[in-house]
Amino acid sequence: MSILRIESLTKVFGGLRAIDDLSFTIEPGSVHSVIGPNGAGKTTLFNLITGVYTPTSGRVLIEEQDVSALPTHSRAALGMSRTFQNLQICMNMSAIENVMLGRHLHLDGRFLPSLFRLPRIVRGDREARERCAELMEYVGLGRYINAEASGMPYGALKRLEIARSLAAEPKLLLLDEPAAGLNASETADLDEVIHKLGQAGVTVVLVEHDMKLVMNISEHIVVLNYGKKLAEGTAAEIRRNPDVIAAYLGAA
Repeated sequence: MSILRIESLTKVFGGLRAIDDLSFTIEPGSVHSVIGPNGAGKTTLFNLITGVYTPTSGRVLIEEQDVSALPTHSRAALGMSRTFQNLQICMNMSAIENVMLGRHLHLDGRFLPSLFRLPRIVRGDREARERCAELMEYVGLGRYINAEASGMPYGALKRLEIARSLAAEPKLLLLDEPAAGLNASETADLDEVIHKLGQAGVTVVLVEHDMKLVMNISEHIVVLNYGKKLAEGTAAEIRRNPDVIAAYLGAA
């Protein structure tokens, strides 16, 4: 059973068809990439998958359940999580508090027990903090567990967002340009984290412009151009596809 299926998905903004009759399938437990030139519709696709946008037509299915009309929080409850193109970090909070924000689906949020700090609430908060510290270690941020987010370097903040997404225990993790703005060393650290996630059984889908990273970690790649699927296949197949080369480099 596929973990994500896109069926004839279309999104129109006025006269612009940002996503145009797009279909593809994502299998569980592997690393996938969505690539394409600027303006190809990659982030729009992520916003349709996660419920930020509603499709003009077509369907989004998670484990064969049609979620096209579900709000974002309902999709998160089904096991979907994401990061964003631009950093979405609460700089007035500590690093571990940022990660704990992603844990709310697994906490008891009832008003009265929380108000009176009943033992179950205290225990749940303590366990959540311990789990989030483990996730920070997992993404290579162990030395920042007691740090303030405002004092962390940019590359570490990118991995902090991934740790926060993992705190929701997702089956499907969407990463929107996770390597944007990173230097070579930080990109190598990110590469290692994504490899670990794929090996741990988390299905990862990333939008990314760093082709070296994409080709190194992706088992499956979908190429978009002007909202349409231009090509699909393994890294080796995409690398030598003449249509992909033309879309990126131009053709005489």
